[in-house]
Amino acid sequence: MALTKAELIASLQNEVRILLHLASKIDRAKLDYRPTANQRSTIELLKYLTVMGPALVRAAKTGVFDTVGWTEAEKAAQERDLPQTLAALGAHVDVYASLLGGMSEADLRGEVEMFGAKSSRGAFIVNQVLCGCAAYRTQLFLYLKASGRPELNTMNLWAGMDAPMGAQS
Repeated sequence: MALTKAELIASLQNEVRILLHLASKIDRAKLDYRPTANQRSTIELLKYLTVMGPALVRAAKTGVFDTVGWTEAEKAAQERDLPQTLAALGAHVDVYASLLGGMSEADLRGEVEMFGAKSSRGAFIVNQVLCGCAAYRTQLFLYLKASGRPELNTMNLWAGMDAPMGAQS
């Protein structure tokens, strides 16, 4: 694998950090913002993210997507308010370390077939979880910009921090 296990865990944990930074920028009055009627609202997107990453890492580990577990996790996510949702997202730092910590490099190179495609476990986690987190945080960033946060910039999106004064881009 191109990434070591420690690097993969650190990358996933960094996604959590950036996502929480962006979530701190949400105007609480605009939690129900959605670009179109058929898209998730801001709060729905955050709730979905409490389920997606850990469920897909578990699927990679076992080689089986747990539909029942996913449905139960989604139902639990729908019951959470914003502080509970943010706490669940923050817990992913430890969840990723726990789920991946016991896996060997050989485990990560092992093959799985998920959603009709074969890949190594590591590639599946990178392509579905790590890339998915980056995509969904970009979606959250765009929601924030569209719902009244024009001061946010690429530093918020990619570095998970406010840009220094005069460094807006």
